[in-house]
Amino acid sequence: MRALTVQPGVSGSARLEQVAEPALTDGALLVQAIAVGICGTDVDIVRGEYGWAPDGRQRLILGHESIGRVLEAPPDSGFAPGDLVVGIVRRPDPLPCAYCAQGEWDMCRNGAYTERGIKSLDGYASERFRLEPAYAVRVENALGTLGVLLEPTSVVAKAWEHAERIGQRSDAWRPRSVLITGAGPIGLLAALLGRLRGLDVHVFDRVTRGPKPMLVAELGATYHAATLPSVERLAPDMIFECTGAPAVVADVLTRSAPSGIVCLAGVSSGGRTVPLDLGDLNRRMVLENDVVFGSVNANRRHYEQAAGALARADHAWLGRLITRQVPLDRWADAFERHEDDVKVVLRMEEA
Repeated sequence: MRALTVQPGVSGSARLEQVAEPALTDGALLVQAIAVGICGTDVDIVRGEYGWAPDGRQRLILGHESIGRVLEAPPDSGFAPGDLVVGIVRRPDPLPCAYCAQGEWDMCRNGAYTERGIKSLDGYASERFRLEPAYAVRVENALGTLGVLLEPTSVVAKAWEHAERIGQRSDAWRPRSVLITGAGPIGLLAALLGRLRGLDVHVFDRVTRGPKPMLVAELGATYHAATLPSVERLAPDMIFECTGAPAVVADVLTRSAPSGIVCLAGVSSGGRTVPLDLGDLNRRMVLENDVVFGSVNANRRHYEQAAGALARADHAWLGRLITRQVPLDRWADAFERHEDDVKVVLRMEEA
């Protein structure tokens, strides 16, 4: 079967090649891949900047955002042939920390976890793959290829859950508005979850044309472009920072309402400095009871929350979020940035 593989740490090593069928030891479910989403982590791995191959191997099968159709399933697995499933990305470490032992591997403390398509486990960018039933999440058939959005949605589902748990420190907490910085897939999916909660959602991004402003408007949210000072008077109850841009990160830290919550969901690259008055930041956070926290990855509970959110969402809107579907034999096109890209998907099945 064909698979997209890479030698982690080696730029330009990605290639489409023939590999062996997945081993039964990988999981009892045999799954026909339908599509794989491409995100910044995949780009970094292809550039040689990230990733680990499985033990004893030089090459890694890429792909951690999956959707596939079950081909084979044991009678006691809870799944049946024809089911649409998404594979969970992370696996707990062999000697689990306190979090991993409770199924919250997204909070792993010792870093010994593994991840499909990223860290020491082959991913889902192969024509067929296997899954352990405990790490497979069923999605409704009506979603079809749109199920590939489940993994990134799980990441923002976790961020929302943690923000709401923090907000519940006070019985009087009643959020009304949220600001999301970045209108990429994570930002737009965070906006979707905000609108599903009935909140007044504002999305900031630097672009002024293309699909992003339209996608935000179709959600019933408000789009802001240019610079963050343009939302000076907003003072949202919650902020989800999804760009990872250091200047934006520094800016949002002081833009929430008193007793506000800021979630940092974008990963920054190092080597950049921005001016930051730590004394003023400390004063504001202490005197206004503000909270800033970081969030990444997801556990099974968040995948299930994401599946519920996608089922409730407008499927036509979700379809417009995917701006390009690239066939497997032209995989390199999926890693080339186009001006109007939002979400790019690698189509694993023949058209």
